[in-house]
Amino acid sequence: MISFEQYIRESAITQTDIDTFLDPNQPTWAQFDSELGYTLGNDMPKDGIDGSYTISTVQANGRRSAYAYSVRPCRINTYGNSFTQCHQVSDRETWQEYLAAHLGEPIQNFGVGGYGVYQAYRRMLRTEVTDNGAEYIILYIWGDDHYRSLLRCRHILIHRWWDHAGGRMFHGNFWANLEIDLNTGNFVKKKSLISTPEDLYQMTDSNFMLEATKDDLMLQLSLFDYVDFDTLDSKKLNILAEVLGVSTIDRSNRERLKASIGRLRDAYGFSATKYIVKEALDYCQNHQKKMMVITLCPRVARQLIEGHERYDQEIVDFFIGENIQHFDMNLVHAEDYRSFRLSVDDYFSRYFIGHYNPTGNHLFAYSFKDHLVNWLNPKPITYHNSQEETIDFTEYLPN
Repeated sequence: MISFEQYIRESAITQTDIDTFLDPNQPTWAQFDSELGYTLGNDMPKDGIDGSYTISTVQANGRRSAYAYSVRPCRINTYGNSFTQCHQVSDRETWQEYLAAHLGEPIQNFGVGGYGVYQAYRRMLRTEVTDNGAEYIILYIWGDDHYRSLLRCRHILIHRWWDHAGGRMFHGNFWANLEIDLNTGNFVKKKSLISTPEDLYQMTDSNFMLEATKDDLMLQLSLFDYVDFDTLDSKKLNILAEVLGVSTIDRSNRERLKASIGRLRDAYGFSATKYIVKEALDYCQNHQKKMMVITLCPRVARQLIEGHERYDQEIVDFFIGENIQHFDMNLVHAEDYRSFRLSVDDYFSRYFIGHYNPTGNHLFAYSFKDHLVNWLNPKPITYHNSQEETIDFTEYLPN
């Protein structure tokens, strides 16, 4: 295995990729952002069902393009990663659009692929103080979002298997992140180490990449399977374990070593998520907003389907213990699976092509629908509390 240092050095990107990423005349999936690294751009990647291209566009306010009742007042904003953004489908095939069409009111989509919980939260804070703010806030937490919150630069983690397509699909650059102070045990909010387009070219320098991230503990934990463990800072990782109140690293054999690294990574990520969700909830309560959390992780869904214990039970217990409004799509998949006589892999292929396909987004939308309608007050026009067979919908008539 290569060293941790070598893995980081190999992640230095080419100048050509950055040139393309920053070129306003190029169609790029993402665009540079000084705080969050990047936000959604305009692109038409070939990543959809049946080998199709998907149309992915963004409005001036930063949200993904929406059409269903988009001229009407909006009271629902959604934040999260690619399962909020709805990667691999076109603009009109997102779960937000399916729901908006059914409810008769818009749902704004501020999801961005690759974001962690913290980056989605920062996007929320930035948006909610503008005219685009809404009364109802949905924070969608997917899979490894817990860990992404703590990375300084996700590009380093994924560079070996992610194709930047010459810069058109580049993302994961340095962003604002959360880290724990090993001396105090408190979380610290870190600004992005790259805050201007010009400084982005520092990512072509392997020395810069190393110096900027060599002490990123979440990066070390996440690269365990790819680098020589002896090149990681086990002393600091053990201090982290003590701060988090979990077992230190067990080096008695490879299997126990891997398990202890996994437990520490989960503990660090889950601790960050709980901290962020509490902050987001406090913000919403202090600004007369309501917040709901959505969770989905294919790994958890598979564990539930196969009758195993879910690895994120700590997060579920946290939501219940704190009485946080939440919707768990993993439970829906576990129940839905019982309607089929399929292998687990064949079941997932009905709805996923990496991300949800249009059918998957449709399943999600209508599984979530009742939960959302019950939350909203007043109810959407299509669920108006009236005994009449028809109600006044003059405002919906075309001009």
